[in-house]
Amino acid sequence: MNKHITIDPRICNGKPVISDTRIPVTVILDQLADSGSIENVIRKYPELSLDQVAAALQYCHSVIEHTELEVI
Repeated sequence: MNKHITIDPRICNGKPVISDTRIPVTVILDQLADSGSIENVIRKYPELSLDQVAAALQYCHSVIEHTELEVI
């Protein structure tokens, strides 16, 4: 799907993570929500690049965009 995102059942129970790390996409989202900026996320996780954080956001957008909700 994306060279920056890996989904592998042997890594973090198959949760999407940043490739070559064990940092789940959800951690990036939580950090963005808490800190309010990509720069703060990268400061907290200096092993991440701007492209990797952007890829996490693009991944989330894609998942939401391709999710169909059933109205009950």
